[in-house]
Amino acid sequence: MSDLHISWTDYHETIEKLAVAVDQSGWKFNQIVCLAKGGLRVGDTFARLFDLPLAVLATSSYGGVNNQVRGSITFGRDLTMTTANLGSRVLIVDDLVDSGITLKKSLVWLDRKYGFYIEEMRTAVLWYKACSEVVPDYYVQYLADDPWIHQPFEEYETLTPAQLTQRYSAQTP
Repeated sequence: MSDLHISWTDYHETIEKLAVAVDQSGWKFNQIVCLAKGGLRVGDTFARLFDLPLAVLATSSYGGVNNQVRGSITFGRDLTMTTANLGSRVLIVDDLVDSGITLKKSLVWLDRKYGFYIEEMRTAVLWYKACSEVVPDYYVQYLADDPWIHQPFEEYETLTPAQLTQRYSAQTP
C-alpha cells in the first residue's frame, strides 16, 4: 500500500475545491449531513460556505494500530442536528470513500430513518479510491491505486494532553 501525505494547506484547498465542484453542478440542496469523524471538517466548512444546516451522523469503522484496520461499521443512535426536521435535498459529505461500505450503509441508514423527509441524496468526498463499491456524486481526487491517506490531523490520534503540555511549557519564556 502506498502512502499519500496531505498537509493542512492541501487539506483545506481540497475541501474548497470540492465546494466549488458542488456549487458549479447547479444542484440545490438544503441540508448537509457529515459522516463523523472524517467528514466533520468538510461538513463544518460546507455549512459555513453554503449557509445551510449541518447534521452529524457518527460512524466508526476503523480501529486497531494507527486506526488503519477496517472493522464492522457502527452508527450513532440518531442524527445530531439543530433543525426540527431533516432537509429534503441532502448532501452527504465525508473525507474519503475507501471500500465504500460506510457511505453505502450510511445512505441506507438515512433512508430508513429519514426517508419520509428526503427527496434526493447526493454524496461528496475529497478522495475517491478506485476500490470503492460506491461512486460519489462529487469528489476532488480519484485515486486509481489504494494509498493510505495520511491526513494532517492524524497527529492527534497518538498525541496526549501531557505531550501537548510538555510542548507548550517548553515554549514559555
